[in-house]
Amino acid sequence: MEWTAAALVDPLPLARALIQRQSVTPTDDGALDVLQAALTALGFRCRRMPFSRPDTPDVDNLYARRGKNGPNLCFAGHTDVVPVGHGWTRDPFAAEVIDGVLYGRGAADMKGAVACFVAACARYLRDSGADAPAGALSLMITGDEEGPALNGTKRMVETLASEGERVDHCLVGEPSCPDHLGEMIKVGRRGSLNVTLTVHGRQGHSAYPQRADNPIPRLMDMLAAITAEPLDTGSEHFQPSTLALTSVDVGNPATNVIPGRATARFNIRFNDQHTGLSLIRHMKAVFEGVQAERPGSFDMDVTVSGESFLTPPGPLSDLLVAAVEAETGRRPELSTSGGTSDARFIKDIAAVAEFGLVGRTIHQADEQVPVADLEALTEIYRRVIAGYFQG
Repeated sequence: MEWTAAALVDPLPLARALIQRQSVTPTDDGALDVLQAALTALGFRCRRMPFSRPDTPDVDNLYARRGKNGPNLCFAGHTDVVPVGHGWTRDPFAAEVIDGVLYGRGAADMKGAVACFVAACARYLRDSGADAPAGALSLMITGDEEGPALNGTKRMVETLASEGERVDHCLVGEPSCPDHLGEMIKVGRRGSLNVTLTVHGRQGHSAYPQRADNPIPRLMDMLAAITAEPLDTGSEHFQPSTLALTSVDVGNPATNVIPGRATARFNIRFNDQHTGLSLIRHMKAVFEGVQAERPGSFDMDVTVSGESFLTPPGPLSDLLVAAVEAETGRRPELSTSGGTSDARFIKDIAAVAEFGLVGRTIHQADEQVPVADLEALTEIYRRVIAGYFQG
């Protein structure tokens, strides 16, 4: 499709064109080509940033910028989507509009928001003239947000920073609203830490337990100890940290064999009272305390997928609140709830806030967004852009 600046003021055609690309992580299927063509029509200079590493699939990414000097307002998002799954009542990649609702994988998470920001840029440039903005508008779009997130925003941030590219403020278009557009802005996120705990014993016959070393009771004691007390009671901006057991396994199909090892997995979502390192030290101390009572060996494999962070209320969140309230009549809550997002990488180079569509149907069958919400989000983004460069 040949995009024009006039056509791009409406977010719906671009949203549909993006949804029609079957860009299930890490496949791009031309989604970034569609977006690059649209941005080029608006005068953005586009740069593809593919990254690879031996243990993960190759991923393509896009950085686009309009304007050379002054403050850089960046929009960050992704064009990759999760697999379709089951239960759809319509083609997940047809991008049908039925009774004022756009259906398709990525409609809410987050091809719709990407299209809205592009439309907001088109409206701002149309209204402001050829010399706008008084600074720089940019987009940082990855194809690896729904996957391992190793060859996407993380690598883009590192590369751009090493080249001296400055991003002053960043708006992430993740679906931030629980039920209605305008309810919530994310100004921080909890950290996330995954643990695989393996307790070693000695295999043996269940009729002769004295000849074996059963690791299961020791593992149960360790799990009881680590979940006995809450990690904290929350902080000013964060809810209490949580620990959720996700698996307990001994891999033992036999009824008369004591296993030689037992494994548990759990996830910790932690607030600003902890770091990944402080939690590792805490867990090690708890488990070693159990080991002192029940001698034996254990291994703890830990992956920290993101540290907690908070962007204190400031110019970006103030602009967002004002724009949301003006467009929807709702005053959004400033929240740090939910899971992780690519904002955890961007916060290292810029003040960041997240605001996008309603997340009620994301990752579900019949993912959808009202066309009216696309229009409202476009106007919110346009207000933010205009206010940012007026300021």
